[in-house]
Amino acid sequence: MTSITLIAFAAVAFIGIATPGPTVLLALTNGSRYGIRRALPGMVGAVLSDFVLIGAVALGLGALLAASEFWFTVVKWLGAAYLAFLGIQMLRSTGTLGRALDDAQAAGRTTARAIFSKSLLVAVTNPKGYLFFSAFLPQFIDPSAPQTQQYALLALVFAAIDFIVMFGYAALGSQAVRLLKTSGAAWLDRICGGALLALAGSLAFYRRAAS
Repeated sequence: MTSITLIAFAAVAFIGIATPGPTVLLALTNGSRYGIRRALPGMVGAVLSDFVLIGAVALGLGALLAASEFWFTVVKWLGAAYLAFLGIQMLRSTGTLGRALDDAQAAGRTTARAIFSKSLLVAVTNPKGYLFFSAFLPQFIDPSAPQTQQYALLALVFAAIDFIVMFGYAALGSQAVRLLKTSGAAWLDRICGGALLALAGSLAFYRRAAS
């Protein structure tokens, strides 16, 4: 795999990752609620999901979801339901900025494992991820060379970019919550919650044939 191929892959990957989606919205929310340090487990969960999705595609799961209406529907509704659940939780936020900051300081009630699991589950229950990688990765794979190493290299590059972008969104959320006044922090939760609900709705209506 040439350096030009890797650069092209990294550029396209950055655009895809930076476009607001469920995991970046969670990074933004985690950063605003808990600060960058406590948001790190969520970033690790998102990065681990990259390896899960790319590994699954390398093993053929992406092709299975593209071919099987049943399994595609199962994964789709699991993902939509979980996104809707998270969105409703955020929409129900009623705290003021002061309360939000107090909650952030007392974030021990929200464990690192919970933050990690939330980000991981959001990604691995989204069939769009499998279909995206199934269509995206082969464009950069040389079929005449060993594919395992190529998939591993692309996964590392993608995961590194993903972590950087997640860190940026978490930092943005962390700074934004300090600048917001009164109930601004609650509205940040509501905006992110509404966006997650919209993503859940788009996923629910997403059809396998559209891939």
